[in-house]
Formats: sequence, C-alpha cells, structure tokens
Amino acid sequence: MAGSITTITAHALRLPEYSPAAIHGTELAIGTITEAATDLLHMTRRERAELAYMHPGRVDVMGAGGLVWRRILERLNELTEGRIVTATASEHDILDGIALSIH
Repeated sequence: MAGSITTITAHALRLPEYSPAAIHGTELAIGTITEAATDLLHMTRRERAELAYMHPGRVDVMGAGGLVWRRILERLNELTEGRIVTATASEHDILDGIALSIH
C-alpha cells in the first residue's frame, strides 16, 4: 500500500519523475488525493506505464491501491465526522514507525 500512496501523491503533485524528497511529508487535501487516485484508476495500463514516476511493478496494481487508499480516507472522514481533511505522505515504512515507538 505504501507505494500506492506515494505514487498517488506523485500524481497529485504532477511530478516529472519520482522524487522521494518532493513526496515525503507532503500534506494534501483528501479531495485532491481522491481525484488523483480516481484519475489513475481510469487510466489505461499503457497510460500508467508512461508516467515517469510510476514504478513498473505498480502499473497493474495501481487501480486497486487507489481504491483501497480512497476508501480508507473516506472511512476516516466518516469516523471523525469530517475533522480529518488532509493526509500526509511518507517515504518511510511501518518498520520505521515500529522502531520509533520502541524508543
């Protein structure tokens, strides 16, 4: 999932190539994320493959990743009665979070 989230962020930012520095820490409105995820979902495989920031291994799974991320954000919005309006992308993975929580 993490690669899908960072790819959706790259798409929302319209990056000319994949840039961890540009993606990490980027906070986007949920509406912007949803639009980017939906756009990627509706692209053809060829269109996704031509995106410079799209990892070749994500081309076929990007639609599903976008659907899952979109649903997570929708559910968070429901559970918080609309108080969560943005999400922040991270280039770090769950192991970083686990290591930080142990310290």
